Amino acid sequence: MKAVYFEKGGASEVLQYGEVNTPCSCGEGQLLVRIQAAGINPIDCKIRAAPDRFPVSFPVIPGCDGAGIVEAVGEKVTMFKPGDAVYFSQPGFNRRQGTYAEYALVDEGLLAEKPHSISYEQAAAAPLVLITAWEALHGRARISAGQTVLIHAGAGGVGHVAIQLAKLAGAHVITTVSSDEKAGFVKRLGADKTINYLIEDVPETVKHWTGGEGVDIAFDTVGGPVLQSCFDCVKTYGDVVTILQPAADTDWREARLRNLRFSFELMLTPVLLELDNAKRHQGKILQRCAALMEAGKLNIETAKSFSLAEVVAAQDYLEKQHPAGKVVLTVE
Repeated sequence: MKAVYFEKGGASEVLQYGEVNTPCSCGEGQLLVRIQAAGINPIDCKIRAAPDRFPVSFPVIPGCDGAGIVEAVGEKVTMFKPGDAVYFSQPGFNRRQGTYAEYALVDEGLLAEKPHSISYEQAAAAPLVLITAWEALHGRARISAGQTVLIHAGAGGVGHVAIQLAKLAGAHVITTVSSDEKAGFVKRLGADKTINYLIEDVPETVKHWTGGEGVDIAFDTVGGPVLQSCFDCVKTYGDVVTILQPAADTDWREARLRNLRFSFELMLTPVLLELDNAKRHQGKILQRCAALMEAGKLNIETAKSFSLAEVVAAQDYLEKQHPAGKVVLTVE
């Protein structure tokens, strides 16, 4: 089969496109999926740049997100059959392969039926960001109607989904952007207030907009100084959730003083630690989000599509342009 792979870590130029062995048989709880499209996420670039930090096997086929058609099923698979259209997020960890390929073996618990109303490209762009935003807001911060939420980088992959999920939960949303174009983009998604972090002081603006109280929840998708600033944006006894590793010099005094509840969100955990119940939970999140997409209540925005052979240009575009929405690879 055709696939993208790399044999050593480094810049995007280490990515190669060519023939590799097609997975030959399903494990008992696995399905063979013929990939129609694969989503590109920042974690793909991080794995490519520093593969020694992750449980991958060389040559590495990158990619977490995929959408396609079931070709074959293992003996213990009960929820799907050949011919079903599915979407999923499964990193290529612990002897698995990623999704930048024509075929992939996928654990059954991670799969969900692809929404009929969207394309394979849109479906492939969705899983990782849907799960990340859902787990962060519902699982970690326990969002509820009437709360105010600060979502950093609202035009990004995770951010643009988090805005929509927060609004569906009945929350008020403040989000940070870097341009008027992105401000317009997030407002169309339902954001109540935008802050251009390049020219505005985020904590001051948040406090002004919330009458000096701060938000109930701050969701950090950037890390570093952005995470540090979250502690000044959240009200006493509020929540801060991050998807990044805090810097070693993070000052926790304000978080402790305000008695904030701090949470990590790493949607890779179920596959990293081989947690079957957590895998099934993520599959159920995708099922719920599929219903929202079918109802027209949740949209996945794609910024640009590339062919599988154009993977170097695709990853460069994501890393250098920081587009609004997701970047996708199409598999012919």
